[in-house]
Amino acid sequence: MGRDDEFSLFFASRFDRARRTAHALCGDWGEAEEIAQTAFVRMYAHWSKVRHESAEAYLRTVVTRVFLDSRRRGRKREQAVASPPESAVEADHSSDERQPLLAALQHVPPRQRAVLVLRYAHDLSVEQVAEALRCSTGTVKSQTARGLQTLREAYRGAATPETA
Repeated sequence: MGRDDEFSLFFASRFDRARRTAHALCGDWGEAEEIAQTAFVRMYAHWSKVRHESAEAYLRTVVTRVFLDSRRRGRKREQAVASPPESAVEADHSSDERQPLLAALQHVPPRQRAVLVLRYAHDLSVEQVAEALRCSTGTVKSQTARGLQTLREAYRGAATPETA
């Protein structure tokens, strides 16, 4: 099997999960698709050097870094186009029960959100998250604590009007 065939199989089997991870990070399906596509483009450029047993972890890292890159000051670039793109039909990827949590997650700062998604949605250890984000384990722990506190506050704030 050739390089392109291997990558095609990897892409076909992992794209939806990468897009769901990106959606958890950014909260928008259109942007999530862009993040996932950019991550796969970056992976393809280095595919010959990627170890197949760690390809999924590498993809998760690339998706997270693409998201964080898009949130850095001066890095977010919107491109003007002559006509708007066709609207994608969104698949029902989350139940109604998850919507308040996903909405609250968007109130968490991007780096803390990335830590929370990697730790809890992907069940990575503190060390694995630190490696993916190129930071210390102490930073992961503090970002987790701060992110959880912000998430709790945002979740309580979102739930309060509905119950009143």
